[in-house]
Amino acid sequence: MATTNGQWYPPEWPDRIRRLAHGGLDPVRPRRAATVLLLRAGSEGGLDVHMLRRRASMAFAGGAYAYPGGAVDPRDERDVPWAGPSPQEWADRLGVDAAAAQAIVCGAVRETFEEAGVLLAGPDPATVVADTTGEDWEADRAALAGHELSFGDFLERRGLLLRSDLLGGWARWITPEFEPRRYDTWFFVAALPEGQRTAGVSTEADRAVWISPAGAVAGYDRGELLMMPPTVSTLRSLLPFGGVPEVLAAAGEQDLTPVLARARLVGEEIVLSWPGHQEFTKQLSSRPPGHTPATPGADA
Repeated sequence: MATTNGQWYPPEWPDRIRRLAHGGLDPVRPRRAATVLLLRAGSEGGLDVHMLRRRASMAFAGGAYAYPGGAVDPRDERDVPWAGPSPQEWADRLGVDAAAAQAIVCGAVRETFEEAGVLLAGPDPATVVADTTGEDWEADRAALAGHELSFGDFLERRGLLLRSDLLGGWARWITPEFEPRRYDTWFFVAALPEGQRTAGVSTEADRAVWISPAGAVAGYDRGELLMMPPTVSTLRSLLPFGGVPEVLAAAGEQDLTPVLARARLVGEEIVLSWPGHQEFTKQLSSRPPGHTPATPGADA
């Protein structure tokens, strides 16, 4: 793993980018994924966001701070007890068909429960479950995380409805074409339901924190908090807002056009950029580690 400030990127990127540029690498099709910026009122005004530090052993972005989230489960497309905007309404917002929209929204709610212990669901369309602590809830979290239980079956057994109205679409980023693990990820915002609290670490995270967006960005800028570009970008997008209600009210106006990194070879350097996000532009050596050209100026 390598960093510039607090930006995460793996050491194999230059080689994979070089291979992609020369036609030696076929891009992997990205999996759909969802992640949630879980928000609450800050202790000194403003707002805080819940972040997890991914375990260093994780194959993707190990050691980086991120939000609860993960890949969509194919079972998320099945019938799910539902309240709030319909899958078709979400399809219009997310730019996909209704089945995919349901799976993405379901994935966002499911992953938030799996990784943070927070459940955006209730017994009817106007209420939210107030307490998700206890051994029985933890057993359900483990079963969901282990793919032993579908989210629809979990909700039905609990007599709960997924509350899609508690989510707001915020951003969409697609993992670069040169990555071996690729995700087409929708970012959502949601308020921590009254009475609920986050559950702490999970099997994928070794630290959980509530932190202000300004504090998280400052930690990234100092190189103290490791993050991927989508995380930093979404944190910066929260800075103008004074509280959680303002963020939720603004969600409907956020641009969900997908952001996809571009890489090009310029001489002996790789220029890596994310359109519309110039702060992440990087110049990396295009030569393999330890490579010595036979003649000055020889191509890698």
